[in-house]
Amino acid sequence: MAIKIFIDQGHNPMNPNAGAEGNGYREQDLVYTIGRALADLLNQNPNFEARTSRNDPDEILGTSTATSLATRVNEANEWNADAFISLHANASNILSASGSEAFVYSTSSPAFPLAQDILTGLSEATGLTDRGVFARPTLYVLRRTEMPALLLEIGFITNSGDARLMAENPTLIARGIYNGILRYYGLN
Repeated sequence: MAIKIFIDQGHNPMNPNAGAEGNGYREQDLVYTIGRALADLLNQNPNFEARTSRNDPDEILGTSTATSLATRVNEANEWNADAFISLHANASNILSASGSEAFVYSTSSPAFPLAQDILTGLSEATGLTDRGVFARPTLYVLRRTEMPALLLEIGFITNSGDARLMAENPTLIARGIYNGILRYYGLN
């Protein structure tokens, strides 16, 4: 039985629920491309089956932020995914802020070690700083999913180096996340 990984490319290409912008890039475009690359890597491995929330860069999920989030969660729940990974790009007024971090519903969740392994894989592949895993039980995609779920802030779109890395090396980032998933499931 393949391990089912639902990859949510955070945000929509336009409102409702558009993402952050920085350094000439849009979060929703960067995570769309990274998510497709990650799904391709997972689907090439017979141990996994991956689906993405957005299957086209112009696809808009929902008619409001609330229904956009609900659509993503409901799709993963109906598919009975084994893990839910929501991809995002961070933003900060501090332009030097850099690195990757992840959020889970609770530090006792099985998503916590998965998030740790993904951050390790991402850091090893890209050199991005591992900023840690934090509990954020208020996030809808972590509260309403029926499987271990994490929200991954890949890097800061407001940091020119992080933004360029996400834009120019989506496959490298996907490979780092994939390596972390393999580590978590003991398949590396």
